[in-house]
Amino acid sequence: MNNVINWFEIPVADLDRAIKFYQHVLQITLQRGELNESDMAIFPYQSPATGGALAKIKGIKPGDQGIIIYLHTDDLNAALERVDEAGSRCLWPVHELEEDIGKIALIIDSEGNHIGLHQPK
Repeated sequence: MNNVINWFEIPVADLDRAIKFYQHVLQITLQRGELNESDMAIFPYQSPATGGALAKIKGIKPGDQGIIIYLHTDDLNAALERVDEAGSRCLWPVHELEEDIGKIALIIDSEGNHIGLHQPK
């Protein structure tokens, strides 16, 4: 087993809005896809790394009380500036982690989810 987590999905109400938000904040390109009755936008990743997607799934709503995942960024301060530019906000300011782990912050995404951002040391 390489990782306990092998896939994640961030629930969205408006996939186009969420794609625009994440592409702007993380400076990445998401790839649209579909699985059964779910519309998705897949984050870039290389196997065997953990992959994930934004997912618009019937009956599942985004929110601020679910699981928090942390997404990688090379420049946390710049990403937080883009969060503001995208019309959202930071919940936790930048926090330095011990033991050379890096630094993190917690934001609210375009759909109301709480999402962590992590910049490795």
